[in-house]
Amino acid sequence: MVQAKSILMLARRDPTEAMRVAAGLTIFGHTPSMVFMVPLADTPENTEMAELLEFSDVESKTTVPDQTMPHVDADALATAILAADTVITI
Repeated sequence: MVQAKSILMLARRDPTEAMRVAAGLTIFGHTPSMVFMVPLADTPENTEMAELLEFSDVESKTTVPDQTMPHVDADALATAILAADTVITI
């Protein structure tokens, strides 16, 4: 049996893949959260993955100002990294 972990997903290079992985981690009982570190392009694939995140109850934030999701500053990001059991960067 896999022990559930708090996982922080940092979307740096491939936000679409990061969203897919984060949603998939919920299948195993983990509690992932997302921080987008690049602007999220308005594409059909990203829209689909964003809906999947919402359906999976994955909390999403961003370090990029002027996005439609809550903003995370450097201090809050550092706190989230330290609080997570695991940090994954994609």
